Amino acid sequence: MGLLFAALMGLSVYGVFLGIRMYRAEVKLPSDLAVALEVGATRTTAVGSAVDRLGMRWAPAVLRMMGPERVNRKRRRIDLAGNPGGLTIDRYAARRAVYGILGAVAAFVMLLGGHWIIALLMVAFALFWVEVGIWSAVQIRRDHIERTLPDFLDVLAVVVSAGLGFRQALDRVADKYEGPWADELRITLRQMDMGVSRRQAFEELRRRNDSEQVAMFVTALQQGEELGAPIVDTLIAIAADMRRTDAQNARRKAARAVPKATFAVTTFLLPGTLILLSVGFVYGANLDFGGFLGGPK
Repeated sequence: MGLLFAALMGLSVYGVFLGIRMYRAEVKLPSDLAVALEVGATRTTAVGSAVDRLGMRWAPAVLRMMGPERVNRKRRRIDLAGNPGGLTIDRYAARRAVYGILGAVAAFVMLLGGHWIIALLMVAFALFWVEVGIWSAVQIRRDHIERTLPDFLDVLAVVVSAGLGFRQALDRVADKYEGPWADELRITLRQMDMGVSRRQAFEELRRRNDSEQVAMFVTALQQGEELGAPIVDTLIAIAADMRRTDAQNARRKAARAVPKATFAVTTFLLPGTLILLSVGFVYGANLDFGGFLGGPK
């Protein structure tokens, strides 16, 4: 067993040096992989860039194993996350390959040492580390957009009421904002500049964002356009509805938090407090438990 473990460690060290050599070597990738590696390169970290370069050679194999349907679902998921750190479907596949290999090797080493729990953690790391990052980015982006949208609509209504057209007002207000919502608006405006109809551009905006408030904004805007309602009144009404929805969601979260807090108090805090008081009472009273238990006093 010791000889096998030593051989495995030597192979691991060799793999590390081989990976460093591959990373530093000027090996030309195929044109499509080279382009995929450059997309978003300025938005990722040094570690992410190194992982992408190591795994980009295996990205096509990972994508083939995923299949077209799953690739499309994952591409949409990455779009919903806002391409965090310049993440694309090719970079996602590269990271899955690298993390999968690292997790498998680490799990095998832990199994040889009899560390089953750590081996399971390594397997979970290999399977879900990239997925957790995407899920977290989706949640953060959605929350940021839903916090920004009501105030944005109020400002947009003021600018439109000042005399600017809706298209010009949208462009003017979007320039004053930063973050994912401003990025989405710039994409929508760019599509409209390229000849896409306003209705289609906002439908694409709805599709790119898995947010109830964005869907509410697009639906109300299109309905107001069809019915001929004043755009200012429509924007103010949408903002009011969103704030009302936020208040309802906050009350709903607070209502769900009460049972959780009660469970934590009754399960952990109350028994701990009773034990602490009982121990303090016993030590403070200098009670002799020997007499109670029939032992020598």
